Amino acid sequence: MDRLIYTAMNGAQRTLEQQDVITNNLANVNTSGFREQLAYYRSVPVTSEDGAQTRVGTATVTPGSRFQPGTMAETGNALDVAIAGQGWFAVRALDGQEAYTRAGDLVVNAQNQLVTQSGLPVLSADGQAIEIPDRGTVTFSSDGQLTALGAGDNPRDIQVMGQLKMVNPPAADLLRGQDGLFRMSSGAPAPADPSVRMVSGFIEKSNVNPAEAMVAMIANARRFETQMKVIQDAGVREDRANSLLSFNG
Repeated sequence: MDRLIYTAMNGAQRTLEQQDVITNNLANVNTSGFREQLAYYRSVPVTSEDGAQTRVGTATVTPGSRFQPGTMAETGNALDVAIAGQGWFAVRALDGQEAYTRAGDLVVNAQNQLVTQSGLPVLSADGQAIEIPDRGTVTFSSDGQLTALGAGDNPRDIQVMGQLKMVNPPAADLLRGQDGLFRMSSGAPAPADPSVRMVSGFIEKSNVNPAEAMVAMIANARRFETQMKVIQDAGVREDRANSLLSFNG
């Protein structure tokens, strides 16, 4: 009986872990540039001290993320940018490390720096934060070059403010952090890739399919209920067995 309970309990725990991943994906269905996180089950044999296999448990494995691009949404906002095809924008994370994101809905903060919606500085090709002239009009080219014209300036005085650092490392070399940003598994910054292109006036939506996420959430809920029912039935059978033993005694 104990084997039945522990096997069902193990499965229920893995179901809840996977449900957390699906819930996080669903919560970020409207987060620009979000990459769907993947989580799968795998079997884990349980063996006795003499090496005999007694039962099979389960474990949740999160192999990575789904890197397929999301759909493009036109906004007309000059500070909204999106990677065309493969690639990433480089930002400075809160831990001071260089990190990568597909979210291109940028803003200018109070210090006139170009930052993400969460306030992270967007990095230039030389790894520095990008400053924008006060109330300046910003224009991006497809290779990430940024030009700005200050308020009241002559159009001939347009300034080149730098170039966005865009990278395209292999997906296998990227690790997702707790903050949702990606970093190189080696810990070293990825080199800028001049072949990466971007478009302005667009943002990339999340690549999470809400319908698929809802179906997976419902399937997990039903699976959890089944596992709880197995545990309850095992308890009922144990009570009956104890009653018979008490009667025979």
